[in-house]
Amino acid sequence: MDIDPKLLEILVCPATKGPLIFDRAKGELISKKAGLAYPIRDGIPIMLVDEARTLDESEMR
Repeated sequence: MDIDPKLLEILVCPATKGPLIFDRAKGELISKKAGLAYPIRDGIPIMLVDEARTLDESEMR
C-alpha cells in the first residue's frame, strides 16, 4: 500500500498539527509528537484521534 506523496505533504496530525511519517509496513501515518498512529483503510487515511493507536515506547524513538 502506498500513499500519494502530495497528500502526505498536506496531511498533519489532527491533535498536534505536526508532521506525519508514513509507515508502509503497518499501513499507518505516525505522529511521533502526539504518540499516535493513524490507520489507512482501503487507501484512505483515517485522521480521527479516536481511531488512532497509541505508540509504545519503542516506536517513539
